[in-house]
Amino acid sequence: MSSSETVYVDASNQIAGRLSSNVAKLLLTGKRVIVVNAEKALISGSRTSVVNQWKERLELGSKVNPIYGPIHPRRPDNILRRMVRGMVPRKKPKGASAMKRLRVYIGVPAGIEGSKLSKFDDAAATRPIPVYVTMGDLSKSLGWND
Repeated sequence: MSSSETVYVDASNQIAGRLSSNVAKLLLTGKRVIVVNAEKALISGSRTSVVNQWKERLELGSKVNPIYGPIHPRRPDNILRRMVRGMVPRKKPKGASAMKRLRVYIGVPAGIEGSKLSKFDDAAATRPIPVYVTMGDLSKSLGWND
């Protein structure tokens, strides 16, 4: 696999699950993927239901000692990275090398500003579900301070 080709992906107004699956496919083909604007990715559902589901997930922990995890991400870039990790066979060599080729950023870093940002099909505009929560809003309600 050649990792010479780099794909820049803009996550704004993209549904996070669909974005993650497309990024995972690109990573498994051997491409480097850089995702920007992670805080603008969308999660479908009303704000109260989405936040309550995520808070319930945060309550899950170790019965022995909290230091042993699981440790749940709260920043938008780490949440998106974790979503991609769930779609890659990370315990196999090809999945581990794929995750090393992934970079996720909040906003657009200075070195990437001039690059051409690609987008997958804008599923938010074509879907009948009108209610979305941005990853940034979810992270702020989980305790992330930007």
